[in-house]
Amino acid sequence: MSALRVLGAGGWGTALAVGAARNGRDVTLWARRPELVAELEQMRVNADYLPGVTLPDTIHLTSDLEEAVGGADFALIVVPSVGVPPLLEHLPRGLGVVLCAKGLAPDGGQLTVLARQMGFARVAVLSGPNLASEIGRGLPAATVVASADAELALAVQSALVSPALRVYTSSDEVGVELGGVLKNVMALAAGLVDGLELGDNARAALITRGLREMRRYLLALGAQEDTVYGLSGLGDLFATATSPLSRNRAAGEAMARGHSPSQGGQVVEGLRTAGLLDAWATAHGHDLPIVRAVARVASGSWTLDVGIAGLMERDAKAEEQS
Repeated sequence: MSALRVLGAGGWGTALAVGAARNGRDVTLWARRPELVAELEQMRVNADYLPGVTLPDTIHLTSDLEEAVGGADFALIVVPSVGVPPLLEHLPRGLGVVLCAKGLAPDGGQLTVLARQMGFARVAVLSGPNLASEIGRGLPAATVVASADAELALAVQSALVSPALRVYTSSDEVGVELGGVLKNVMALAAGLVDGLELGDNARAALITRGLREMRRYLLALGAQEDTVYGLSGLGDLFATATSPLSRNRAAGEAMARGHSPSQGGQVVEGLRTAGLLDAWATAHGHDLPIVRAVARVASGSWTLDVGIAGLMERDAKAEEQS
């Protein structure tokens, strides 16, 4: 059985570690904070990030990064996007890195590109409709691992595949990575629609037009069109924009009701991503109206009324041309 090293003990990292351990993998789970490791060792439950899911006794827990990756062929990097660059700084450059954060680098670029610029030759990205609490409970799901390195993609697939998790491979790093990034913004928008009680028609229209916006962005960056309609595109968008388990959707709903978008201390990637994508679209002359509305409402520069009006009062046009 393939060994698995998971760096990051949030909800998603813990769920991946639990699923692999249940399937007989040799799993090491690294957490940055020693006190969290001590708590997990004692309680065998990650109460803050994945409550109700028992960690198998076979999962090795550590806060020692060198111990966590020693002798490893690859590691899953399962920390928020802002934490990826500093974590990579401390990893051996020969390690294969599998990026699981659905966010962007500090400059608004891809984390896979940043990893290669930092000297990592073997890079992959994992994405899909993967709600951590469901995967932690062993409910059936599917995901995609994409890499230009086919050998690395197959190794990750072998380590993660189980009766409860179907793992596909892809060579389209751009599409798989950026689909996961953009759908978080669309999920925030869907949450705003739900929080304002604008109705099912509005939510359906928002998700449909959001997919068109995702397609426009992904193809502009060189993604394959099939990926837009695959697990990391349409699949992830559907799950994240409709599920009550989605942090981004819940954050949008909270904002619409005048509450803080904070989700119990867990990172809401779409809040940061929206601003970066809006800046990219403005700089490159691309039309991403939903991204723009979410970014400007989130920053406080637009009210919700202005954001809705900005979408509803756009020039009428043919659907296939927009």
